[in-house]
Amino acid sequence: MTDRDFSSFVRDVRKRAHVSFRELSDSAGVSNPYLQGERGVRRPSGAVLRQLALALRMTTPIMYLRAGFTPENGSATPLAIATDRELTSKQKQTLAEMYDAFCSENERTSRK
Repeated sequence: MTDRDFSSFVRDVRKRAHVSFRELSDSAGVSNPYLQGERGVRRPSGAVLRQLALALRMTTPIMYLRAGFTPENGSATPLAIATDRELTSKQKQTLAEMYDAFCSENERTSRK
């Protein structure tokens, strides 16, 4: 998937959710300039993808997959969760939330 494809995906999800660009920026806690990724200017980091997924009420693994995160360029965990056929949607969502919580905690700890 190209950056432009990902940008179109985020824009479509945002519009279907009836969320303005500014509302998405505010609810995701991401600055407007950084969100230019929606317009194909830059690819968001994993942390921003998690925040966008939460703001758009999506699962993080789906956002990671659509952004093209693979084991080669990011953690394999969201991809593994999203593609595991043995898990229900609810189980995938729960695991993704737990994974996100651990990643957020690690980011906070590393900044201290």
